[in-house]
Amino acid sequence: MKLLQLIRFKNLLLIALVQILIKYALFPSLSMFIDGTSVFVSTTLDPFQFILLVISTLCIASGGYIINDILDVNADSINKPDQLVIGKHISVNKAYNYYMIFTVIGVVLGFYLSHAVGQSSFFAIFVIIAALLYIYATFLQQILLVGNIVIGLMVGLSLIIVGIFDLLPAVTPQNQYLQSSMFEVLFDYSVFAFIITLIREIVKDIQDVDGDYKAQLKTLPIVLGINRASKIAFVITIIAIGILIYYLAAFLYMQEIVVVYFLITVIAPLVYVAIKLFTAEKKTEFKNISKWLKVIMLLGILSMVIHLLNK
Repeated sequence: MKLLQLIRFKNLLLIALVQILIKYALFPSLSMFIDGTSVFVSTTLDPFQFILLVISTLCIASGGYIINDILDVNADSINKPDQLVIGKHISVNKAYNYYMIFTVIGVVLGFYLSHAVGQSSFFAIFVIIAALLYIYATFLQQILLVGNIVIGLMVGLSLIIVGIFDLLPAVTPQNQYLQSSMFEVLFDYSVFAFIITLIREIVKDIQDVDGDYKAQLKTLPIVLGINRASKIAFVITIIAIGILIYYLAAFLYMQEIVVVYFLITVIAPLVYVAIKLFTAEKKTEFKNISKWLKVIMLLGILSMVIHLLNK
């Protein structure tokens, strides 16, 4: 159970759910008529290969969580002593072993998959992700906003990688428009995931300001103060709401069910989060905001099912 806590198994389940929804809900939802025939998006990965892609993603993410906890042990002992695992339940040496095992398994599976889809160069993606997670834990998280952006990009990439492996190898001159249209939809979802993650990372930095200060990290609330950091998160949230409203009005206005779903489950909660960010002062308030952002992320991703049902 402590190992599951260490690798954030709840977050891993969310990543797996997102990738499954992309493969089996989002991709089948887009089709078009060509010469009177309904043409669907073409995919590459069979069920076994797709499972390996999910496992590879989860293993590399697990390694990232572990190395981050190893190097953050001093800050975490102050910020969340009740949740501390490294040094308390699992030794540092054992944690390093777990990090190596998970990372190597993820990269090796990525090597196999890259060759299985006939795109050996895709192997570099897994190496870069694993390297970035290590660099983030050892260096990037200490740079103002850079660490937050990197984590947001990693979350967005966990969505994009399904399209890279499942859509791109299946592109032909005949289906290029349909494939690129689906990849654009997937990219839009990844941008949504990036923005929500970026907001949440800033909020988490506000929660962890005491431990991060003693660990000499240069997070946004430490450099600018909690009040200014929360206002920056507020502005990003307002920008996210504006982008979503524009997207619904410009591209999804004909799909009433999808529009209503987003208004109720994503935009309305984001408005609530924005209001709370503008007024929040206590750590408990920021903790509640962080939970709301996680729910908003989940509900936004679940809209993939609505697309399929509304087809």
